[in-house]
Amino acid sequence: MKPKPAVEVRRSGQRLRPDPSRVLAELFIPGQEGAIEGESRAGLVVERVLKLDDDEVAATLAQVVSSFSGRHADLDATLDEHFELVSHRIEHPAELSSPRRRLVGAYFTQEYAVESAAICNPSIVPHPDQSDLGRGEARFVMSLRAVGEGHRSSIEFRTGVIDSGSDLHFDAPGTHLSAGRLGPCHYRRDLFHRVLRSLGDDGTNTAFVLDSLPDPFTGDELERAMQALHDQLVTRRGATETIDRIRLVASSNYDVAFPTGSSLSERVLSPTAPIESHGMEDARFVRFVEDDGIATYFATYTAYDGAHVGSQLLATVDFRTFTSTQLAGRGAQNKGMALFPRRVGGRYVAFSRWDRETNAIVTSDDPTVWDDPVGLQRPAEPWDLIQLGNCGSPIESSAGWIMLTHGVGPMRRYAIGADLLDLDDPTRVIGHLREPLLTPAEDERDGYVPNVVYSCGAMLHGDTIVLPYGMSDANVGVATIPAGQLLDQLT
Repeated sequence: MKPKPAVEVRRSGQRLRPDPSRVLAELFIPGQEGAIEGESRAGLVVERVLKLDDDEVAATLAQVVSSFSGRHADLDATLDEHFELVSHRIEHPAELSSPRRRLVGAYFTQEYAVESAAICNPSIVPHPDQSDLGRGEARFVMSLRAVGEGHRSSIEFRTGVIDSGSDLHFDAPGTHLSAGRLGPCHYRRDLFHRVLRSLGDDGTNTAFVLDSLPDPFTGDELERAMQALHDQLVTRRGATETIDRIRLVASSNYDVAFPTGSSLSERVLSPTAPIESHGMEDARFVRFVEDDGIATYFATYTAYDGAHVGSQLLATVDFRTFTSTQLAGRGAQNKGMALFPRRVGGRYVAFSRWDRETNAIVTSDDPTVWDDPVGLQRPAEPWDLIQLGNCGSPIESSAGWIMLTHGVGPMRRYAIGADLLDLDDPTRVIGHLREPLLTPAEDERDGYVPNVVYSCGAMLHGDTIVLPYGMSDANVGVATIPAGQLLDQLT
């Protein structure tokens, strides 16, 4: 008889698969489809629409409404908004009838299937609302990396309940997706200085702009300060480059809010800033509890612009309003940061993979600035010799911090392992599994990126670790791990 493994990892058999019918209504500029860098044909399209007679306008708009209004929560508002974005191309836009305005908006709108290619790389946290549950149950929020056309990634959510036996029951996802609405943002001077310094621009021109501002400052205040610098272009060499860099940093820090009536599964965090134009990847959510008991949900994610990667921090208390902030410091370089669920020794702590292949620990007094990473773990086992990384925030136990890791081995196969870190000094590894907990099963090997199991965060439910994981960057599965068994092996 084959002996039982030391840690019995149970796959639930549940699968979340991509649904191409989940679509957003996005702005569309003719001539700039997808990755095409062509010249806009917006003016020509507007001219053609304006030449239609009233009957043609009414009939065409009726077809649009009939075909698309059931797929979006407020199609009229979207068409009106997109008309306003192109109305500067019309000599007297206010004189147009409402139907013609909406039809112009329709020609500048497209549906984008946010998960047409894949959903993968989940993380799971307790839901902010734990009311009206049975004994031994917990409500959860699961984040997903949704991949659509052009390999563009967004962040989606699912909700549900974990029962007393640690089985997951998912709520039916909503159908009317929303990308939310950008709101006014307040900026911090010290963060701008740090980020601009990392971009090689923190000299006198930067000081001229930032030192004239209050702390924090608004976007309007920043624009006025940059205009003052622009007015001195003749005497300030490099001022134009400084203004461009400051605008880039400003665009990378933003707030987004979703309609109060939307369900959490209808909210999509889609690329907004230029630095994330090609994707928001692998969000690692954690419920962070301050020393005073106040809880905030943080998530680090990878921003990708098609050539470079950077780290961003999401913050929310209700999953309806989010703040995205650019991270600074050597420890925030590259992919795969993950915050601890509380302070340790009075400081924020995070896992870092700043050098792209090893696990490190970095601490800070500020969750947006991460300097001086300390090496924690290097590739050493046959299944992780290419590179290591974390599988999200650690799980706290009385024996130490349980750190789930991913390793990449021969044939670029990913596997998930585990380590145990000291509670008071997380830079000290006190337990290590020589063999992985989870490797791709035969029916999990095929997908967008073959031979991968990958998670961005697990959740402790009673004595069970609930581990959602991506299968070859295609689907999502769920495994459960007895925490007691795992700690027995780690200690």
